Formats: sequence, structure tokens, C-alpha cells
Amino acid sequence: MANWIEVILRALGMLILLFFVAKMSMKKQIASLSYFDYISRITLGGLAAISVLRLDVNYIYGVLAVVVWVGITFLLDILALKSKVVRNFIDGKGTVLIKDGKVMEDNLKKEQFTTDSLLTQLRTKNAFKFADVEFAVLETTGELNVLLKRDRQPLTLKDLNVKIPDEKEPQTIIMDGEILNEPLATLGLNPAWLKTELDKQGVAIENVFLGQVDSFGQLTVDLFDDKIQVPKPTEMPLLLSSIKKCQADLELFALATENEEAKQMYANNAKKVEEVIRKVQTLLQ
Repeated sequence: MANWIEVILRALGMLILLFFVAKMSMKKQIASLSYFDYISRITLGGLAAISVLRLDVNYIYGVLAVVVWVGITFLLDILALKSKVVRNFIDGKGTVLIKDGKVMEDNLKKEQFTTDSLLTQLRTKNAFKFADVEFAVLETTGELNVLLKRDRQPLTLKDLNVKIPDEKEPQTIIMDGEILNEPLATLGLNPAWLKTELDKQGVAIENVFLGQVDSFGQLTVDLFDDKIQVPKPTEMPLLLSSIKKCQADLELFALATENEEAKQMYANNAKKVEEVIRKVQTLLQ
């Protein structure tokens, strides 16, 4: 057998083996790998390369080395799941670099982390002043996670005491111009509803690259032709306008009637609708 043919066959075989190895290693991203995981994958790549290119090495030995290496790392991962001691030994522990707003100089030296590196990492977390940081920890993956001081954290609706309903993940119901029936059925909708919504926007299904429905039933689409502008969903603003119109009508009825009992009823209900508007305005705008 020619050498180049043998190399091709070895490469294909190793590719298939490494594919199954990658499937076994779950879905860890490169950025979230610990030093042990990183070194393990580099070693695995080296073993695979030697098995493919070194024709003087028995290919079976190369496959055996890869399988044994994967088996050992898989066993260590299982032990790490069951034992914190093993987990700390393999993956290490995070190092606190800022605590109670104070930079921990000794920990910086321990991790060989310069002041410039610290400030650079803080800027990636939108913390341009270390005085704004309450707590910062260097994870085993090399990423710096930051907790800003309370008065430096972004304002949320909870801080404003505004209550809104929980929002579920949007469902993709159109992809590459094809209707996805399963997520459509999950929402309790059907193709007839989808066709009606597309007709409102003046769009044909075959022109839609991507379509999603949010938890409030609004359809958002992206077309293959990026030059065509699709109108934004208007269901929520229209609903808010309708509620405001009802409130205005109640106030008008209260002013128009001469019956004191009816006037009081219209005025009270107008106040109730006004309270409803105050609660849902942020959601429906």
C-alpha cells in the first residue's frame, strides 16, 4: 500500500475516533476548560498526530494510546464529580483578587497577575475603576468575574418595584423558508395562524429566512433579502392604545352624564383602568 493512501486511511480512522471522543466530552467550551482539560486535549491531539503521520508506529498502538488516555481523563472527570478534593486537585480553585473593594496584592503575586492585567480584565467587565468593584475572583479557566458595588450596579425593574410577568424563551417556527411544526404546536398555534400573521406583514413564507414567536405571541421575521424592511410587531402597542382609549371614554362618560351615581361609577372605573395602564405600560410599549 502506498504511503499516502495509508496516511489518508489512518487520518480518516482517527477522525472518526476523535469525533466519538468529542461527543463523550459533553459540551465544554474552549474558554471554560480548566488547565487539566486543556493539557489533556493537547496531549490527545499529539497522540493522534503521531499515529497518523508516523508510519513506522503500529496504528493499533496509536488507537490504544488514545483510548487509554481518554479512559483515564473520563475516569478522573467521574471522580471529580463525586469528590470535591479530587475536583480541587484537578481543576484548582478560584483566586480572590479583590475583596470588600480592596485589591489582594499577595494573591496577584501568587497568580503572577500584573496590575495592568487586572485593570484590563476589569475593563472587559465594564469596570473602568477598581473602586467600583466589591469582589473579583480569577476562575480556574483564567476568566475574571466581577461583582460591582451595590450603587454601581445597573438599575433593574425590580429596583423600581415594577412587576412584570416571566418571559419564556422564544420559539423558532420558521427556518430557511420552512415551517417548523413542532415548536409551532408547542405554542398551541397552527400554520393557518402563521399564514394570517405573515399576510399582515405582507410577507410570503418562502421569503422568510428566520421567524420567531415570543412568549407574548408576537411574530418577528427576518427575510432573505436584507434590503426589504419588515414592520415591527404592533400587537402590544395597539393593545395599550385600546386600554388608554377605554380609560379616556370612561372619563368622558363621567363628565357627560348628569346622574351622580353613574358619574361616580364611571370615575371609579376610569381610575381602575388607569391603575392597570400604569402596571402594564412598561410591558406593552
